[in-house]
Amino acid sequence: QVQLVESGGGSVQAGGSLRLSCAASGINYNNYCMGWFRQAPGKEREGVATIDNVDTMRYTDSVKGRFTVSRDNAKSTLYLEMNSLKPEDTGMYYCAAGLSAYWCSSSRPRASYQYWGQGTQVTVSS
Repeated sequence: QVQLVESGGGSVQAGGSLRLSCAASGINYNNYCMGWFRQAPGKEREGVATIDNVDTMRYTDSVKGRFTVSRDNAKSTLYLEMNSLKPEDTGMYYCAAGLSAYWCSSSRPRASYQYWGQGTQVTVSS
Protein backbone atom coordinates (compact mmCIF):
# COMPACT_ATOMS: atom_id res chain seq x y z
CA GLN A 1 0.00 0.00 0.00
CA VAL A 2 1.41 3.34 -1.08
CA GLN A 3 1.26 6.21 1.37
CA LEU A 4 2.46 9.80 1.23
CA VAL A 5 2.04 11.57 4.55
CA GLU A 6 2.66 15.31 4.83
CA SER A 7 3.39 17.15 8.05
CA GLY A 8 4.73 20.48 9.23
CA GLY A 9 1.98 22.85 8.19
CA GLY A 10 0.66 25.54 10.49
CA SER A 11 -0.15 29.21 10.93
CA VAL A 12 2.55 31.85 10.78
CA GLN A 13 2.83 35.57 10.28
CA ALA A 14 4.17 37.05 7.09
CA GLY A 15 7.93 36.78 6.98
CA GLY A 16 7.92 33.58 8.99
CA SER A 17 9.15 30.12 8.08
CA LEU A 18 7.84 26.58 7.96
CA ARG A 19 9.33 23.23 6.99
CA LEU A 20 7.07 20.66 5.40
CA SER A 21 7.87 16.97 5.27
CA CYS A 22 6.40 14.15 3.21
CA ALA A 23 7.14 10.59 4.23
CA ALA A 24 6.64 8.01 1.48
CA SER A 25 6.13 4.29 1.85
CA GLY A 26 5.22 1.44 -0.49
CA ILE A 27 7.15 2.76 -3.48
CA ASN A 28 10.68 2.49 -4.80
CA TYR A 29 11.33 6.11 -3.89
CA ASN A 30 14.42 6.56 -6.08
CA ASN A 31 12.35 5.87 -9.21
CA TYR A 32 10.00 8.77 -8.61
CA CYS A 33 9.93 12.44 -9.39
CA MET A 34 8.67 14.14 -6.24
CA GLY A 35 6.71 17.36 -6.22
CA TRP A 36 5.04 19.85 -3.96
CA PHE A 37 1.75 21.38 -5.02
CA ARG A 38 -0.59 23.81 -3.31
CA GLN A 39 -4.20 24.83 -3.59
CA ALA A 40 -5.76 27.98 -2.26
CA PRO A 41 -9.51 28.21 -1.71
CA GLY A 42 -11.32 28.73 -5.01
CA LYS A 43 -8.19 28.24 -7.06
CA GLU A 44 -6.68 25.43 -9.07
CA ARG A 45 -3.94 23.29 -7.63
CA GLU A 46 -0.58 24.60 -8.76
CA GLY A 47 2.92 23.21 -8.81
CA VAL A 48 5.35 24.69 -6.32
CA ALA A 49 8.54 22.68 -6.70
CA THR A 50 9.84 19.40 -8.06
CA ILE A 51 12.98 17.39 -7.47
CA ASP A 52 14.29 14.36 -9.34
CA ASN A 53 16.47 11.54 -8.09
CA VAL A 54 19.71 13.43 -8.83
CA ASP A 55 18.50 16.49 -6.91
CA THR A 56 17.64 18.68 -9.87
CA MET A 57 15.22 21.19 -8.38
CA ARG A 58 12.66 23.34 -10.15
CA TYR A 59 10.43 26.02 -8.71
CA THR A 60 7.50 28.09 -9.75
CA ASP A 61 8.55 31.72 -10.16
CA SER A 62 6.61 33.01 -7.16
CA VAL A 63 8.63 30.96 -4.66
CA LYS A 64 12.12 31.16 -6.17
CA GLY A 65 14.64 32.40 -3.63
CA ARG A 66 12.28 31.72 -0.72
CA PHE A 67 11.50 27.99 -0.86
CA THR A 68 13.93 25.07 -1.02
CA VAL A 69 12.91 21.54 -1.96
CA SER A 70 15.03 18.58 -0.93
CA ARG A 71 14.75 14.84 -0.62
CA ASP A 72 16.38 12.17 1.53
CA ASN A 73 16.31 9.01 -0.55
CA ALA A 74 17.53 6.86 2.35
CA LYS A 75 14.51 7.96 4.40
CA SER A 76 12.09 8.19 1.45
CA THR A 77 11.21 11.67 2.63
CA LEU A 78 10.60 14.91 0.78
CA TYR A 79 11.00 18.34 2.33
CA LEU A 80 9.99 21.90 1.56
CA GLU A 81 11.74 24.66 3.47
CA MET A 82 9.64 27.82 3.21
CA ASN A 83 11.08 31.17 4.24
CA SER A 84 9.87 34.76 3.96
CA LEU A 85 6.32 33.50 3.77
CA LYS A 86 3.66 35.74 2.29
CA PRO A 87 -0.14 35.69 2.71
CA GLU A 88 -0.43 34.53 -0.90
CA ASP A 89 1.42 31.34 0.09
CA THR A 90 -1.63 30.29 2.08
CA GLY A 91 -3.18 27.02 0.99
CA MET A 92 -3.25 23.28 1.31
CA TYR A 93 0.12 21.82 0.40
CA TYR A 94 0.32 18.38 -1.16
CA CYS A 95 3.22 16.15 -2.03
CA ALA A 96 3.04 13.89 -5.04
CA ALA A 97 5.06 11.06 -6.55
CA GLY A 98 5.33 10.51 -10.28
CA LEU A 99 6.99 7.46 -11.82
CA SER A 100 10.06 8.11 -13.95
CA ALA A 101 12.36 10.25 -11.88
CA TYR A 102 13.93 11.79 -14.99
CA TRP A 103 10.57 13.26 -16.05
CA CYS A 104 10.47 16.00 -13.49
CA SER A 105 10.06 19.25 -15.37
CA SER A 106 7.66 21.96 -14.31
CA SER A 107 5.53 21.13 -17.37
CA ARG A 108 4.80 17.59 -16.21
CA PRO A 109 1.00 17.34 -15.94
CA ARG A 110 -0.52 16.91 -12.49
CA ALA A 111 -2.47 13.91 -13.80
CA SER A 112 0.79 12.07 -14.47
CA TYR A 113 1.63 11.90 -10.76
CA GLN A 114 0.41 8.54 -9.54
CA TYR A 115 0.31 9.15 -5.80
CA TRP A 116 -0.74 12.07 -3.64
CA GLY A 117 -0.71 12.84 0.04
CA GLN A 118 -3.67 14.10 2.00
CA GLY A 119 -2.27 17.61 2.34
CA THR A 120 -1.12 19.89 5.14
CA GLN A 121 -2.54 23.37 5.67
CA VAL A 122 -0.32 26.45 5.56
CA THR A 123 -1.82 29.76 6.66
CA VAL A 124 0.14 33.00 6.48
CA SER A 125 -1.36 36.08 8.08
CA SER A 126 -0.39 39.65 7.30
